[in-house]
Amino acid sequence: MAAPRPPRLDAAADEVARTAALAPDWAALATVARSCVACPELASTRRHVVVGDVPATGRPRLVIVGEAPGATEDETGRPFVGKSGALLDQLLTEAGLDRAECAVLNIVKCRPPANRTPKTPEVARCSGWLRRQLELLDAGTVLALGLSSAKWFLGPRTVLGQVRGRPHEVDGRAVWVTYHPSAAIRFGPNGAPRAALAADLATIAGTL
Repeated sequence: MAAPRPPRLDAAADEVARTAALAPDWAALATVARSCVACPELASTRRHVVVGDVPATGRPRLVIVGEAPGATEDETGRPFVGKSGALLDQLLTEAGLDRAECAVLNIVKCRPPANRTPKTPEVARCSGWLRRQLELLDAGTVLALGLSSAKWFLGPRTVLGQVRGRPHEVDGRAVWVTYHPSAAIRFGPNGAPRAALAADLATIAGTL
């Protein structure tokens, strides 16, 4: 199926989509994305636009897509480098996956104030960047971490517990959905989200 397209709520979303589509490669896309001001609130409070991490060479084995940068990510300009990132790295390693061979992105590239959930207009405006990133990376397998990311790929009525554990074909890619590492931290090392996240990573590793 085709990825559900967030509503085009304003001219800013259309302008981002047009600008992103013109980027011929990752470096060009990153350059224009870092100066994005499509979301005035986010642009005025961020320190960095967190474009994402990609393998130094070659096509990524897996594209990992989270929700939005947190405080540490905003400070460093890199995705998943705080507590959630440390747990993600640990569980990737336990599953036999090397983060260096993965692309790590977010659906929204700027930190929302106080780590609130991104608003619908913010997701819509930032979608052009992510769509072009997925095109440029051309990876066959994508992992959506958390409900916001799951809804971006599978639609607004997505229930995470009902769609995890199996791939969903979206725009020719195998999209897997699982819990965000922050949920695994919140419910503790013996909680269901961590167990599910670890199990899903192991399953995905077995398909690559």
